[in-house]
Amino acid sequence: MIDKIIGFIGAGNMGSAMIGGIVHSELVTTSQIIASAHSAATLEKLQSTYSIETTLSNETVAERSDILFLAVKPNKFDEVIPQISSHIKSGCVIVSIAAGKTIAAIEDSFGKPVKLVRAMPNTPALVGEAMSALCVNQNVTLEELKEVQALFNSFGKSEVISESLMDAVIGVSGSSPAYVYMFIEAMADAAVADGMPRAQAYKFAAQSVYGSAKMVLETGKHPGELKDAVCSPAGTTIEAVAALEAGGFRNTVISAQRACSQKSRDMSSK
Repeated sequence: MIDKIIGFIGAGNMGSAMIGGIVHSELVTTSQIIASAHSAATLEKLQSTYSIETTLSNETVAERSDILFLAVKPNKFDEVIPQISSHIKSGCVIVSIAAGKTIAAIEDSFGKPVKLVRAMPNTPALVGEAMSALCVNQNVTLEELKEVQALFNSFGKSEVISESLMDAVIGVSGSSPAYVYMFIEAMADAAVADGMPRAQAYKFAAQSVYGSAKMVLETGKHPGELKDAVCSPAGTTIEAVAALEAGGFRNTVISAQRACSQKSRDMSSK
């Protein structure tokens, strides 16, 4: 258990997913979490779902929080940070999950020394399977980093990285659930075209992706080796692999992911 107040400014898809993951982990009690959002309807849904304290006031969350998650869109930082800067508790650790907002840029926005963690989680936090990257400024102690990492680990896995890798992280994990969902949808569409009911097709496709990912993580084998094990000579799988290669499957994935990372770099430079 962590004996601190955890605050969230912003409760959209990512913020609510993280809140849900933390609540389900029981690392803190619901009375230790407070969240704000600009919509009363959003807060009502959040309060009824997770029984946490909610408020329309970002300042109130800032005043109460020992660990404060800034879970608003990057374009809202210039609005939110001036609101809360003078209300931050002494010793509060601020956690930003905004793509394209560097540690230096966030520090400049506060205009004073702050304890800052830059993080990039992903939406599978809601089911306890997020992958998150963390990097910190010089004001965060090792003990504080361990507490923040424990929160991220409560809804998945996390790694502490150099900030120079954050754009790559956004491509490979922050945004990648969208690509995976597209892949699952396409697999299911093909199964439907072959006569399978759609609900059943989604289950077959999603479970196959889930199981394959688990094989990579738990066996430690190279993905190519695992792929080769499925491809029998003159069999069905190698025909599918050949068709994917003819369509530029791997190059398309690489190009898409690098476009995502480049967008993150572009956002950081503004």
